[in-house]
Amino acid sequence: MIGIDGCVQRIMNIPGARSVTLVDASGLAIAASGRHALVDEHEDAAATADVLRAVLDCPALATGHDDVMTELIVCGTRGYHLLNLVNGDFDGRLFVHVLFDDDTGNLGMARFQLQAILAELAVDVHER
Repeated sequence: MIGIDGCVQRIMNIPGARSVTLVDASGLAIAASGRHALVDEHEDAAATADVLRAVLDCPALATGHDDVMTELIVCGTRGYHLLNLVNGDFDGRLFVHVLFDDDTGNLGMARFQLQAILAELAVDVHER
Protein backbone atom coordinates (compact mmCIF):
# COMPACT_ATOMS: atom_id res chain seq x y z
CA MET A 1 0.00 0.00 0.00
CA ILE A 2 1.40 3.35 -1.02
CA GLY A 3 -1.18 5.61 0.61
CA ILE A 4 -2.02 9.15 -0.46
CA ASP A 5 1.18 10.77 0.82
CA GLY A 6 3.32 8.09 -0.80
CA CYS A 7 1.39 8.52 -4.03
CA VAL A 8 1.96 12.28 -4.08
CA GLN A 9 5.66 11.85 -3.36
CA ARG A 10 6.09 9.23 -6.07
CA ILE A 11 4.34 11.49 -8.57
CA MET A 12 6.65 14.37 -7.63
CA ASN A 13 9.60 12.03 -8.37
CA ILE A 14 8.52 11.68 -12.02
CA PRO A 15 11.04 13.69 -14.07
CA GLY A 16 9.75 17.18 -14.82
CA ALA A 17 6.97 17.21 -12.22
CA ARG A 18 6.52 20.73 -10.80
CA SER A 19 3.33 20.29 -8.81
CA VAL A 20 0.70 17.70 -8.00
CA THR A 21 -2.75 18.08 -6.47
CA LEU A 22 -4.94 15.12 -5.53
CA VAL A 23 -8.56 16.23 -5.73
CA ASP A 24 -11.95 14.73 -4.90
CA ALA A 25 -14.90 15.15 -7.30
CA SER A 26 -16.31 18.07 -5.28
CA GLY A 27 -13.16 20.08 -6.00
CA LEU A 28 -11.54 19.71 -2.58
CA ALA A 29 -7.75 19.34 -2.46
CA ILE A 30 -6.94 16.12 -0.60
CA ALA A 31 -3.15 16.43 -0.86
CA ALA A 32 -0.68 18.60 -2.74
CA SER A 33 3.03 19.06 -3.25
CA GLY A 34 5.38 21.15 -5.35
CA ARG A 35 5.29 24.71 -6.60
CA HIS A 36 1.81 26.14 -7.01
CA ALA A 37 3.07 29.52 -8.22
CA LEU A 38 0.02 30.92 -10.01
CA VAL A 39 -2.70 29.57 -7.72
CA ASP A 40 -2.69 27.66 -4.46
CA GLU A 41 -3.68 24.01 -4.31
CA HIS A 42 -7.26 24.81 -3.25
CA GLU A 43 -7.86 27.09 -6.24
CA ASP A 44 -6.16 24.49 -8.41
CA ALA A 45 -8.47 21.76 -7.11
CA ALA A 46 -11.67 23.75 -7.62
CA ALA A 47 -10.72 24.99 -11.08
CA THR A 48 -9.55 21.64 -12.42
CA ALA A 49 -12.68 19.92 -11.08
CA ASP A 50 -14.72 22.44 -13.10
CA VAL A 51 -12.60 21.74 -16.20
CA LEU A 52 -13.03 17.97 -15.85
CA ARG A 53 -16.76 18.33 -15.30
CA ALA A 54 -17.08 20.47 -18.44
CA VAL A 55 -15.06 18.03 -20.57
CA LEU A 56 -16.91 14.97 -19.27
CA ASP A 57 -20.28 16.63 -19.92
CA CYS A 58 -19.39 17.56 -23.52
CA PRO A 59 -21.04 15.17 -25.98
CA ALA A 60 -18.71 16.32 -28.77
CA LEU A 61 -15.74 14.81 -26.89
CA ALA A 62 -17.32 11.38 -26.45
CA THR A 63 -15.71 8.67 -28.55
CA GLY A 64 -18.28 5.95 -28.07
CA HIS A 65 -21.27 4.78 -25.99
CA ASP A 66 -19.28 2.68 -23.54
CA ASP A 67 -16.11 4.77 -23.62
CA VAL A 68 -14.90 6.22 -20.33
CA MET A 69 -12.58 9.20 -20.33
CA THR A 70 -9.65 8.58 -17.99
CA GLU A 71 -7.19 11.35 -18.80
CA LEU A 72 -7.04 14.93 -20.01
CA ILE A 73 -3.83 16.45 -21.37
CA VAL A 74 -3.37 20.21 -21.67
CA CYS A 75 -0.20 21.35 -23.41
CA GLY A 76 1.35 24.79 -23.20
CA THR A 77 4.56 26.29 -24.49
CA ARG A 78 6.40 25.82 -21.19
CA GLY A 79 4.82 22.68 -19.82
CA TYR A 80 1.88 20.35 -19.79
CA HIS A 81 -0.86 19.32 -17.39
CA LEU A 82 -2.05 15.77 -16.88
CA LEU A 83 -5.45 15.31 -15.24
CA ASN A 84 -6.09 11.64 -14.52
CA LEU A 85 -9.15 10.08 -12.98
CA VAL A 86 -8.26 7.49 -10.35
CA ASN A 87 -9.88 4.26 -11.52
CA GLY A 88 -11.50 6.04 -14.49
CA ASP A 89 -14.49 7.40 -12.57
CA PHE A 90 -15.26 11.02 -11.67
CA ASP A 91 -18.38 10.96 -9.52
CA GLY A 92 -17.42 10.37 -5.91
CA ARG A 93 -13.85 9.59 -6.86
CA LEU A 94 -10.44 11.18 -6.92
CA PHE A 95 -8.42 12.70 -9.70
CA VAL A 96 -4.91 14.03 -9.89
CA HIS A 97 -3.62 17.19 -11.56
CA VAL A 98 0.08 17.20 -12.31
CA LEU A 99 2.00 20.05 -13.91
CA PHE A 100 5.15 19.04 -15.77
CA ASP A 101 7.98 21.21 -17.06
CA ASP A 102 8.43 20.88 -20.81
CA ASP A 103 12.24 21.06 -20.63
CA THR A 104 12.79 18.26 -18.11
CA GLY A 105 9.65 16.18 -18.56
CA ASN A 106 8.67 13.61 -21.17
CA LEU A 107 4.95 13.38 -21.88
CA GLY A 108 4.96 9.70 -22.84
CA MET A 109 7.01 8.54 -19.86
CA ALA A 110 5.10 10.83 -17.49
CA ARG A 111 1.79 9.31 -18.61
CA PHE A 112 3.14 5.77 -18.24
CA GLN A 113 4.59 6.38 -14.76
CA LEU A 114 1.55 8.32 -13.55
CA GLN A 115 -0.87 5.60 -14.66
CA ALA A 116 1.15 2.96 -12.80
CA ILE A 117 1.18 4.99 -9.58
CA LEU A 118 -2.53 5.74 -9.82
CA ALA A 119 -3.34 2.06 -10.41
CA GLU A 120 -1.68 1.28 -7.08
CA LEU A 121 -3.57 4.12 -5.39
CA ALA A 122 -6.87 2.86 -6.81
CA VAL A 123 -6.24 -0.55 -5.24
CA ASP A 124 -5.49 1.13 -1.88
CA VAL A 125 -8.63 3.27 -2.05
CA HIS A 126 -10.87 0.30 -2.85
CA GLU A 127 -9.38 -1.85 -0.07
CA ARG A 128 -10.35 0.71 2.58
